[in-house]
Formats: sequence, structure tokens, C-alpha cells
Amino acid sequence: MSNPIHVDSAKGRWQTLSLAEQMGNIGSEVNRALKFQETNQQRFENAINRALDLIDLTIEDPRWRNRLKEIIRVREVFCSTVFSDGEYNTSLDDLNKYFYSFALAARKRN
Repeated sequence: MSNPIHVDSAKGRWQTLSLAEQMGNIGSEVNRALKFQETNQQRFENAINRALDLIDLTIEDPRWRNRLKEIIRVREVFCSTVFSDGEYNTSLDDLNKYFYSFALAARKRN
């Protein structure tokens, strides 16, 4: 990865979080993107960039090598949803719900 937005996370902090915590944090950015999608283009784009940065950090986490296919598919669906014609017929609201379940799981574990 080049020029990560989440510099502290790229230095290793991200790899101390559980998968549910990582996905929940990605979901926070997806939620922000959803919130600003119709109201503030700059904040919408910033949230998308941060979400992609966190997804990439998750892909690079060696603990999830056995789940890499799923995580890469999440990135693919996210990109399709925000950058193209929505090949997967998925909305940001759908993705928000998907990631929210991870945030709930992470909260229950803590």
C-alpha cells in the first residue's frame, strides 16, 4: 500500500484488532459515506477513501489469509457500489447493514 490515510494503523495497530473490530471500523466509514452521499461530495469521497484504506489494511493483515477471498470480495462489491454501475445490485445502505453486524459482534466481545 502506498500513502495510507490511517498511518498509525498501517504501522501495526490495525493488526491488533479482531476481524470484527476491523470490519466494524470499515463500517463506520461506510456509514459516513452513506450519510454524506447526497449532501457533501468532499466528505463522501473522503469517507470512501478511508474505507478503502481500511479494507486494504485488512487485506494485508496476515491473520486473515484464510478469509482473504471474502475480504477481497467486500472490496470489489464496495468499489462496484460507489464507482460504477452497481454490478452487484448493492447499495451503500446494504453495505452499511453488512458492516454494522460486525460492529455489533465486536461490541459484544468487549
